[in-house]
Amino acid sequence: MQTISVTYDLKWQIKGNEKYKWTSCKKLFNTQTGRQIKKTMNCRSVGYWIGKQFITLDNLRANLELIPKKELTPF
Repeated sequence: MQTISVTYDLKWQIKGNEKYKWTSCKKLFNTQTGRQIKKTMNCRSVGYWIGKQFITLDNLRANLELIPKKELTPF
């Protein structure tokens, strides 16, 4: 059996729902389950199903933030 492993750099996340993160190549992943979320079209609107709610790209752009870097403390 052969396996292939792929590593992505996570760059953005949704404010208030940190388990959904985007990569630098603009793929959305649920980090809790490790699955990729596909972009879909719902009634002429393009967006993502996040949980049980459909959120359009325009609404997502307002709620995105860069993932904060962890600061190392000397203790």
